[in-house]
Amino acid sequence: MAILANADSKVIIQGITGHFGAQHTRLSLAYGTKIVAGVTPGKAGQLFDDRVPIFNTVAEARRETGATISVVFVPALSASDAILEGVQAGLDLIVCITEFIPVKDMILVKRAMRDKKTRLLGPNCPGIVTPGDGPESHGGCRLGISPGHIHKKGHIGVASRSGTLTYEAVWQLTQRGVGQSTCVGIGGDPVNGTSHLDVVKMFNDDPDTHGIIMIGEIGGTSEEEAAAWIKGHCRKPVAGFVAGATAPPGRRMGHAGAIINGGRGTAAAKIAAFNEAGIAVSPTPSQIAETLLKIM
Repeated sequence: MAILANADSKVIIQGITGHFGAQHTRLSLAYGTKIVAGVTPGKAGQLFDDRVPIFNTVAEARRETGATISVVFVPALSASDAILEGVQAGLDLIVCITEFIPVKDMILVKRAMRDKKTRLLGPNCPGIVTPGDGPESHGGCRLGISPGHIHKKGHIGVASRSGTLTYEAVWQLTQRGVGQSTCVGIGGDPVNGTSHLDVVKMFNDDPDTHGIIMIGEIGGTSEEEAAAWIKGHCRKPVAGFVAGATAPPGRRMGHAGAIINGGRGTAAAKIAAFNEAGIAVSPTPSQIAETLLKIM
């Protein structure tokens, strides 16, 4: 099993004819992802790389192909509309890779998504990889921009706010011969969809996930909320790492979500919450995988 997406998932790419969307569509197809449609307004009837039909709208693409997931590679000023189009089409999951979406736009998206069945991952996230069998895990599902070749099929779930630290943890596991069930980059924007807690709950319920790595960053309280739930409910070993321990006070850091307010959201507060919950904390990025394997 896996969470959120697997080799049978049917996928739409919004923005498939743009340079970035096209590049990662090809990589995902090579990985084995079932990309059944692309959406670019005004280009309906064309084929992407002579194999993927293009539609004008997500509703048309969903109706004609039965797709349930969309990956958004639409530029920032139009990305919120692209997300809402997927919501209105009744998709199960939207993975938004786009960064620099205005916060006001995402607030309106979150309001419009209330009580809707669609789950949003991102924005400003690397996406999802569920590794498959075969050379370089071909036959899996790659949604977004994560490098597929570093993944290996197995039983460790990875949930992270940081794209590059997601890749680091995955590569450490793979180098040790340890595979992953699903790897999820939730993104670092302050107004986003799926949280650490959401992903950890899914991993806890997934019989194919035997251990969990949770990577956080300064800013917000998502990690503390997940840690509080893990303390009372999680049945699986969890290792964690928090980036930003050496961030200077009062300085805005890279991610839009890396903002500390009133003592909340600091690396120290998050690490303390991890320790309180029984999460094994890695002291450095280079020891993330080893920290989990020791407690397993």
